[in-house]
Amino acid sequence: MFYRLAEQHRQFIRDLVLNLQALAIALENRGYMASCYTCGSELNSASFMVSLADNHLIRFLVSDYGITWTEMRDDRELMKLEGAEAINQLQELANLLKEVRVPTAV
Repeated sequence: MFYRLAEQHRQFIRDLVLNLQALAIALENRGYMASCYTCGSELNSASFMVSLADNHLIRFLVSDYGITWTEMRDDRELMKLEGAEAINQLQELANLLKEVRVPTAV
């Protein structure tokens, strides 16, 4: 049973990392400064960052050891969430991407 749970957890982390990479690309395409770095090719950890405005930074870290969302403004930590709460906040960021439209040049 525990081996199965461990493998499910590894797959969850890999899926989350792949989604973070896609979100970073989508945000960059919308004009935001965003990045997603991974260590190695196993996709077992990632560091995702996006700048939403001047001095407003979101950092999302994921690994086998945990998941954290940190929001900072003017180099001060506004909010730090972990686990499911951090993932819910990530979904809010993805929802923002759906709502915000960047005007295109004609």
